[in-house]
Formats: sequence, structure tokens, C-alpha cells
Amino acid sequence: MVVVTPFRAVRPTKKYVKDVASYPYDVLDSREARMLTRENAKSFLRIVKSEVDFPDNGICHEEVYEKARENLYDFLKRGILFQDEKSCFYIYRQKTDDHAQYGIVGCVNVADYEAGIIKKHELTRKDKELDRIMHIDRVNAQTGPVFMTYKASKTIDVMVNNIVSGNPEYDFTADDGIAHSVWVVEEEDLIEGIKHEFGKLDSLYIADGHHRVSAAAAVAGMRREGNTSHDGKEEYNYIMALICPHNQLNVMDYNRVVRDLGGLDEEEFIKSVQERFILSDDFKERSPQRRGDFGMYMNGIWYRLRAMEGDYDGDDPVGLLDVSILQDRLLEPVLGIDDPRTDERILFVGGRRGMGELERLVDSGEYAVAFSLYPTSMDQLMEIADMGKTMPPKSTWFEPKPRSGIFVHLLD
Repeated sequence: MVVVTPFRAVRPTKKYVKDVASYPYDVLDSREARMLTRENAKSFLRIVKSEVDFPDNGICHEEVYEKARENLYDFLKRGILFQDEKSCFYIYRQKTDDHAQYGIVGCVNVADYEAGIIKKHELTRKDKELDRIMHIDRVNAQTGPVFMTYKASKTIDVMVNNIVSGNPEYDFTADDGIAHSVWVVEEEDLIEGIKHEFGKLDSLYIADGHHRVSAAAAVAGMRREGNTSHDGKEEYNYIMALICPHNQLNVMDYNRVVRDLGGLDEEEFIKSVQERFILSDDFKERSPQRRGDFGMYMNGIWYRLRAMEGDYDGDDPVGLLDVSILQDRLLEPVLGIDDPRTDERILFVGGRRGMGELERLVDSGEYAVAFSLYPTSMDQLMEIADMGKTMPPKSTWFEPKPRSGIFVHLLD
């Protein structure tokens, strides 16, 4: 049984929503964020990446977290943000030219995550997790919804369709062309209906945001231990989430670029690749069109790599992932990348940046070779999560991503 509850969101005053709504903290680097906040001082990047308010050197992490809290409450004081008076659900639609997804924004229970009802498919890095713990605890808020999914329910679909037939509270198109619309659900019968239908589900799945979920659970544990009157109803026991049906999510490729050829010259490298894949050049598509195919770009040439039949014929769902095949058959044995989670020679490039970004990185001379992959499917993700297994890092890239700042969950 899944528990999903309404909450009193902190959110933008309607006239400021487009200014406030920002990319998530982990999509931009600090340099890009500084450029955007120079043009727009109301951007929520000033909360999720508050280093933008400091010089580009000598920043103390403690000061950054404190500045994030200061900026959040300054936005509230100035009326850029406000908090709803009653607990609500929210329907959040994101729309591109060829895709739309509708999700319910509410809170899930930390206890469900700890019990495995909310299922994960990736491991977390301790340094990134600690950063999120410090941010959530110091700011006293979850500043961006975790992206979750569930096996689609026709009943929930009908409820959402009925709600969005009315006028949205927010409706704007961001600078990247993605349209964002929000409907506030405050009617008690609709709230109870949503809670009831989610209660019929066996599980939820984390799509994107494993570090934020783990960090939120850690903060809840810290506060639980420090609260002698803890009763399980405190806001820190809940995690803000955007929950979309699995059949509406757009999973894109998550590609790789590597700085060098691991001590091999080009001829030696190509020979090693040919021993492990069926290789052909003049790969005009650049992006694979089927599982088991990979693109490889180096020295201005695109190659197609096709996995040997035995590499994608087996019973291990993790081993059958294209990201696993590339890692196990090429990145580790040929290029010496044993742990892609920590190796600084590898860079992961989300599919929205396109094949042109892979070419740019290699052509710049900063990287030696790029690999394009076929996207992991939602069925693969859920199968692996159901088995309690984990995927290799950076196996999925979801697009569009929820904007930060449209919803904030205060912890008291």
C-alpha cells in the first residue's frame, strides 16, 4: 500500500512563477547558474545553487547552505513566494512539441522508502548525498520534487484528466521551449480520491532523484532521534515528489565521453573494439536505433558498434542493459574505467544535448572518444527495481525534468 498525502506547498506568486522556476540544481554548473541569476535575481537557482551569490573562489560550504536558507525566507518575506493555507495536491503538466506528461505533486512517506515500497534502481555517492543532507537540513526544506513513477492506473488517469479540464493556476513556457502548467487540487473529495487510488498500488519507483530521497530519509532520521515527542506526523517524515504514470515518461539516451584511449594508440584501440563488437564506419544515424547498437565518435568519424549475440542474450536484466554491455565489454577492459561512478576520465552527457554535443567535446581535443547509446526502457527500470537490483550509474535520462521553485516542502 502506497501512502501519498497532500501538503502546504510554498510556491511562487502567479506573476513571478516564470522568473522563479529554474533548472534543477544538478543540471547546470555554477558558471552557467551565475550567468542566469545575473539576468534574473528572482531565479530559484539562488536557493538550489546559492553559490551564485558568492565569488567564484574560496566559498565555504557552510556559508552556501546558510545563504540558501536566507534567500528562501527572503523570497517569502518579499512575496515572491507564499505558502498555501491548506494542504493540497497539485497536477503538474510539462509539454514539449511532441510529448506531454501529467504528474501529481504530493508527499510520500519516508517509512515507505525505508520499507522498500518506494523502490530504487541506482546507488548513491556519499559526497553528493552529504551535500543534499546539509542543504535540506540547513534550509529546512525540500526545494525540488523527487521524480517518481508508478505502473499506470486508468482510474488515476481519468481523475487527472477531469482536473486539468479546468483552468490552470500557472501556465507558462520557459526559455527552453518547455511549457509548464499547474492545477491546484484543494477539494476534499478529490484529495481523498487521489489518496485512495494510490493506496491501491503496491509500489512507487524513483525515476530521478535518488540522492534527494536518501538525503531526505537521513534528515528525517536525524530529526526523529532529536525529537523526544516524535509521533510520525511531522513534516520531516515526508518527501515531496512529482509522481507520473510510467507510460508517459520520456526516457532518453545517457551517453558517455572519455578523455583518453587508456594508453592505446588509435590503431590498437580500434583493433580491441573489433575483437568485442561488430564494427562498421560511416554511421550516418549517429544515434542507435535499437538495443545492442552503439555509436562511437573519434577523429571526425562515426562508427557503429553492434554487440555480439551472446552479450545481450541471457537472464540477468542488469547485464542485458546497453550501459552494462558498453561498460563490461569496452569501457573497463579496453579503456580501464573500472568504476564509472568515481573515474574522472569519463563524462556523462544527457540525451537532450544531442549528438552535436558529443562531437563538440571530442573535436575540442578535451576528450578522445564518445559513445552514444540506445535509451534504457521503463520496463527494464521497473523490472530491475522489482528484483531489488541496481543499474550502472547514469543509466537513464528523463526529459523534460521538473523545474525547481514551483513547489517547496517546508519541514516544519
